Amino acid sequence: MDEIPAYELFEIREPASHTIPFVYNSPHSGRIYPPEFIAQSRLQGISIRRSEDHYVDELFSAAGALGAPLLLANFPRAYLDVNREPYELDPRMFDGLLPAYANINSLRVAGGLGTIPRIVAENMEIYARRLPVQEALDRIEAVYKPYHAALRRLIARTHVQFGFGVLIDCHSMPGNIRVAGATSRPDFIIGDRYGTSASAELSRMAVSIFEEMGFAAIRNKPYAGGFITEHYGRPSRGLHALQIEVNRSIYVDEVTLERRADFPLVAAAITSFMRQMADYVAKFASDTALAAE
Repeated sequence: MDEIPAYELFEIREPASHTIPFVYNSPHSGRIYPPEFIAQSRLQGISIRRSEDHYVDELFSAAGALGAPLLLANFPRAYLDVNREPYELDPRMFDGLLPAYANINSLRVAGGLGTIPRIVAENMEIYARRLPVQEALDRIEAVYKPYHAALRRLIARTHVQFGFGVLIDCHSMPGNIRVAGATSRPDFIIGDRYGTSASAELSRMAVSIFEEMGFAAIRNKPYAGGFITEHYGRPSRGLHALQIEVNRSIYVDEVTLERRADFPLVAAAITSFMRQMADYVAKFASDTALAAE
């Protein structure tokens, strides 16, 4: 059985007063690696950290000052990925039979990136040997379910307080990402599950804000949003979910994982984005495209 990490699995950084209808979420920036997990892994040092959304929690840290809560994971994505269904599990990873309700056939499982990932970025295998099935189930009970319970509470509270809500799911992407037909790399990708998780006006505004600051920003390709965006975005009920992917190469050295000199500038740009999004939503809060129908 896997020991549950002896640290706070996640944090909710609450604002002094929740004054804007936003919830910010950073599910992949956790960088506390349990010793027992490292002992199981064939990867060490920087290698095991390749799946992190490096310092994304810091890039979006102004949420509280702007009046919104920020939920952030301390556990690493390589240990457990909350941006998946609760039981997307690869039977090849485990000794014993998975429960019948496990989703063993998803594309993410096939790619090694299920709820308990098999690989980190660059296709590097995490584990030296198979894990007991119970270990996966224990992690889901102890980590996945409490994290989503906390996220649901924040979204529900926001919905009750304001009559609608906007979830911003914060991520980073590799610097070598390319988009078919594009001549340059995107700095930001806004995902709205092709218009199903948020109003088109909201996602277009997000792209426009970054473009006006001089960044290359696009929608949905190749990242349209994961489980969190898809699961919590219900525009017809006034619940909107956007995923933001930040190109890592603009703020971190992807070899050493050290912050680049431009890190404060990128963080300031993201803070400006957050403020402008809040202003936009405040202005159009009564618009039926944003508010519950």
